[in-house]
Amino acid sequence: MTGRALITGGAGFIGSHLAEALLGRGWQVHVLDDLSTGSAENVQHLVGRPGFTLTVGSALDRAIVAPLVATADVVFHLAAAVGVRLVMEQPVRTIETNIKTTETVLALAAERGSRVLLASTSEVYGKLDGHKFSESDDVVLGPTSRSRWCYAASKIIEEFLGIAYARERDIPVTIMRLFNTIGPRQTGQYGMVVPRFVRQALRGEPLTVYGDGTQRRSFTWVGDVVDAMITLVQHPGAVGEVFNVGHTKEIEIRELAGLVKRLTRSESGITYLEFEAAYESGFEDMERRLPDLSKIQRLTGYRPTLDLSEMLERIVADARRA
Repeated sequence: MTGRALITGGAGFIGSHLAEALLGRGWQVHVLDDLSTGSAENVQHLVGRPGFTLTVGSALDRAIVAPLVATADVVFHLAAAVGVRLVMEQPVRTIETNIKTTETVLALAAERGSRVLLASTSEVYGKLDGHKFSESDDVVLGPTSRSRWCYAASKIIEEFLGIAYARERDIPVTIMRLFNTIGPRQTGQYGMVVPRFVRQALRGEPLTVYGDGTQRRSFTWVGDVVDAMITLVQHPGAVGEVFNVGHTKEIEIRELAGLVKRLTRSESGITYLEFEAAYESGFEDMERRLPDLSKIQRLTGYRPTLDLSEMLERIVADARRA
């Protein structure tokens, strides 16, 4: 299948890789991005390619979004507030951006009958304690007095909206919960740990680990995420469903810091900073984020293609070229 795709947030880290992959498969791609957290540089190499167009504007602006959805067969809705630091510093922007843009996209897609893929997050599991997180698990969030949880709450509402539109308005909606996607073009500006560690190591600065570093994460190659998005949005069995997309292996953050040091051959030290000093008083973090991938594997045969060392080697090589 090929067609006309609209990517909201398409000049962001994941969106730019998605645009590139779709063009390579013969799609026409229209990117919408206000460049608040995305960057024109991410898609500069696509400008001028047949089938690619870019609109600089906000997915909050219905007047801008409406004609773009009206001509799209598929909408990949990636526009969102991103990163723990941005969420902590600008909770109003986080909530409004995540919920209002999703409302706008879904309402317009319902008029057009467009297929929609909503990019959600592992954050929706909140403080749930378990070895692996399954799409059918309950969610456990912290108190509303801590802005740290507003991102997860807003993405939960986004998922509810998507499922409600699929059921009530009969539009084909699919939801993906992403687990720590990494790759070239990702910025550490908003709290993403891998680009931050790589930048610090290459500059000879101490790698800053928040907390005691024993929190465990799984990291997913952006190419695998993009392939999963394109596959799911074309699969009839994915309509109205939620899917985890991630990796099967996890690592402690302090071990990640050591691995980045080795791969960059950096002499940087590793320092530890309390979460409260990095973010806010009473900040809470999840101990583990390992996805159960059985649902997407059954439907599409999804498998991660790279191990963490291979991902980091590619990211480091790209950072050295920058």
